[in-house]
Amino acid sequence: MTDDAARPPRPAHPGLPAPPPLGACALPPGTYEGSLVLVTGGGSGLGKAMAAEFARLGADLMIVGRSADRLKAAEQELAGFGGRVAAAVCDIREPERIAEVFDAAEAALGVPAVLVNNAAANFPSPAEDLSPNAWRAVLDITLTGTWFMTREFARRHLAAGTPGSVISIGASYAWTGGPGHAHSAAAKAGVRNLVETLAVEWGPYGIQVNGLVPGLMPHPDLPEAIRAGLDRAADDGELALRQPALRVGLPRELGWAATFLASPYARFISGHTLVVDGANWQRRALVTPPVSSVREQLGRGPFGE
Repeated sequence: MTDDAARPPRPAHPGLPAPPPLGACALPPGTYEGSLVLVTGGGSGLGKAMAAEFARLGADLMIVGRSADRLKAAEQELAGFGGRVAAAVCDIREPERIAEVFDAAEAALGVPAVLVNNAAANFPSPAEDLSPNAWRAVLDITLTGTWFMTREFARRHLAAGTPGSVISIGASYAWTGGPGHAHSAAAKAGVRNLVETLAVEWGPYGIQVNGLVPGLMPHPDLPEAIRAGLDRAADDGELALRQPALRVGLPRELGWAATFLASPYARFISGHTLVVDGANWQRRALVTPPVSSVREQLGRGPFGE
């Protein structure tokens, strides 16, 4: 059987429609005029894409990340939307540094009205191969770092008596489990629980807390290990065939969802995690496919070799 014969036939269906063009806005112009939005991991990828959509709607930005070069390039790009943009190098595992970043944001731009917890760490690995350091690094960045950022944001609003909005980026395997990503799945399950817990605890003070889960949204800044996996499935448009939508998502679609969740039009939405993935995480096959181990899927030999 040839590769062409083995590939599933392309369905004769339209799939979900393409989104509006880049630059379109889902909310009225100026929705975030006078508001500061702080985005972790905002120097690249989906973080930068979300920051751009807030900026189109008039927001000032503070972007945070660990790469000074990426932050500098993103700062220049995002400034093109007309608002003020500042950047800060920060490892979100360090609460003292986080406090310094908030101090700098307040001094330069004011108290952030919106926090987007986008920074995370992940790489595919069989669970048995994860070292203690690898486990700690992913949990500390993805879960503990998200908590440190959210705690600092909330404490400042609680002290000032002002409302605020938190969006934490999650993952669908927080519900389903994530074979090959045990460390990240555990961390994202914790992030989802924080969303649900803190929305109740801080709602009386006017602090809204929501989660946002991206689907498959390829972009140039994907980690190499994840990019390699997508490349193996990308031949002849096969990535699209793996989605119920029959297309992948575009980063701006996550940005539109983020700007809505933190907007005045979504004030009564709190404690919710919105999944933006074209229903891919709910997909099930009528006939269960054969099981292959995570080691086999990653091309690794038997454990211990």
